[in-house]
Amino acid sequence: MIPDELDTPAVMVDVDVLDRNIARMASAMQTRGVKLRPHAKTHKTLEIGARQLAAGAAGLTVATIGEAETFAAGGVTDLFIAYPLWVDARKARRLRLLSETAAVRVGVDSVDAVVEMGRNLGTGVLDISVLIEVDSGHHRSGTMPDNAVNIARAAADAGLAVAGIFTFPGHSYAPGMPEQALQDEDGALAEASSRLLADGFDVQELSGGSTPTSLLGGGSMATELRPGVYVLGDAQQYELQRCALKDIALTIAATVVSRSGPVRGRGRRVVVDSGSKILGSDRAAWATGYGRLPDEPEARIVALSEHHATIEWPDGAALPAYGSRLRVIPNHVCLTMNLADRVSVVRNGSVEDEWEVAARGRNS
Repeated sequence: MIPDELDTPAVMVDVDVLDRNIARMASAMQTRGVKLRPHAKTHKTLEIGARQLAAGAAGLTVATIGEAETFAAGGVTDLFIAYPLWVDARKARRLRLLSETAAVRVGVDSVDAVVEMGRNLGTGVLDISVLIEVDSGHHRSGTMPDNAVNIARAAADAGLAVAGIFTFPGHSYAPGMPEQALQDEDGALAEASSRLLADGFDVQELSGGSTPTSLLGGGSMATELRPGVYVLGDAQQYELQRCALKDIALTIAATVVSRSGPVRGRGRRVVVDSGSKILGSDRAAWATGYGRLPDEPEARIVALSEHHATIEWPDGAALPAYGSRLRVIPNHVCLTMNLADRVSVVRNGSVEDEWEVAARGRNS
């Protein structure tokens, strides 16, 4: 499963699994009549974005102007920056340039933000539209639905076109929560859109979605969904039962560099050469470790250093030999992609290509 020519640690993307994930999500959205706008911050690669668009995605979602610039330079012409940007003079210049090659929508969640954006964009307001972010239960950014009208009025006064509403049901990233998060998303979108319509605004887009909720139900209020992680999968989605091991396209090739038997009450352990600098260090409170091993599902990564991953090996399973090569699934694939310069594209155990992570580090 790990090509001989790869040195470890290495990020591998199984292109057959990738394409299957892309096709499954695209088909599900087409069946429901909902636009798909995948979040490209997950993969940050032009090649994966092109595959998503070829499968029918309406455009791409990004988190930063830098990501938007990267994908626009790669030929993507419809981009939504799903983030409540504070558009100062520098960011306004970048948005104006970006709008020359792509249709650009930007998130906002306050009156102050739209006033600042309008002032700094100047005549560029005619080329940028906004979606108002509402809080549907994640309690991060986003205004309450009953305040959306105030922001829409301020946006209109600033000369900005209000394209609609968006939300992120991020509380779906917890055991037992995806169904509730989907209901909360629907409720927030319904309340905010009804208030905007009553105030005379033409609500064209209701944008929502997350990987844990995107394939649930068929009666969502959303007109478009923005899942990201689905395309590659990760250990969090596996533990949330939102994907199977066969659906995980990205793994880390790692080598066993140390091992030990039971010591001071601890179980048998092995150490591989893939630490936090390639796996990322995310670990949700409910997660069982810092990643998973698809070929030894009962093993757990119990500790991470920069270049070490300590794996507690299950009783009854033979410890892998020194120099053994193991596949590791990161907890949060978005971090792994932002840590890698390039990824190896594999098919049937052979390296087929290498893709640059073009938007790596484009965090502003």
